[in-house]
Amino acid sequence: MVVQVDTSTSVVNDVAAIGQVIEEVGHRALYMVDTIASLATMPFEMDAWGVDVTVSAAQKGLMTPPGLSFVAAGPKAIAAHPGADLRTSYWDWTGREGPLHYQKYCGTPPEHLLFGLRKALDLLFEEGLENVFERHRILAEAVRQAVSVWSQGGTLDFSVTDPEARANSVTTIVMTDGTDPRPLLDYCDTRWGVVLGVGIGALSERAFRIAHMGHVNAPMILGTLAAVEAGLIALDIPHGKGGVQATMELIAETVPA
Repeated sequence: MVVQVDTSTSVVNDVAAIGQVIEEVGHRALYMVDTIASLATMPFEMDAWGVDVTVSAAQKGLMTPPGLSFVAAGPKAIAAHPGADLRTSYWDWTGREGPLHYQKYCGTPPEHLLFGLRKALDLLFEEGLENVFERHRILAEAVRQAVSVWSQGGTLDFSVTDPEARANSVTTIVMTDGTDPRPLLDYCDTRWGVVLGVGIGALSERAFRIAHMGHVNAPMILGTLAAVEAGLIALDIPHGKGGVQATMELIAETVPA
C-alpha cells in the first residue's frame, strides 16, 4: 500500500517505479495506491504502472464537494476478491458488480454529488488532462518559488527536501525553529479571508500547507501567497523578502505573452 501524494508532508511517491519492482521480483502481493491527493492533478496510469487497486475521492483534484470515494480494481484484485476473508457488506465488490442498481452504492446514491462530479469531469475534459497537469505543475512551481525565497530567513522551509519529490497538488511548509504557525494561519484567515491548511500528524503545530489543486488559477495562488507574505511581515516572522515578486516573475516567464 502506498499513497501517490501524502497530503501531510506533500511528498510524491514514484508509483511507477514501485510497480516495476513488484513485477520484476514476481511478488504475489496486490499493489494498492491511494490517489486522493493526486488524481486529476498529475499523471496516474493504473494499468501501465501495474496497480491492482486504486482508491480516490472527489473533493480534491476532482473539484466536487466531499462525500464521494472511489475504488478501482484490476483483474488480479477482482480474482482475489471472492476468496477474501475480510469482506464486509460495505466493501463487497462482488455485490456491487451485481445486477441490482441500488447495491452499487450500498444504498441510496448521492445524486447531487454525482451531478456535481459530472460537471467537474466536463470541466477537466474540456481543458484537457495534459493541460490540467501542466496548470498544476506551473502553480506548484509558483508556490515553491515563494517558499524558496521565504526560506532564506531561516524560519520556514520545505517539508520535502528533495525537489523531485515535491507534489504538484499541495506544499507543506515547516517552521524550522519550532514556532507554532497558528498565529500566521489566524492572520491570513481573519484579515484576508485566506484559509491555509494546518499541519497534521507528526507535523501538527509545526507546519502549514498551501493547496494548489483542483479549481485554482494564478490569481488565486498569487492572492494566497500575498496573504502569507503579508502575515510574515505583520507578525515579524523572519523570512526572505520578495517571495510574491519572484512568483510573479516565474509565472510571467512560464506563461509569456
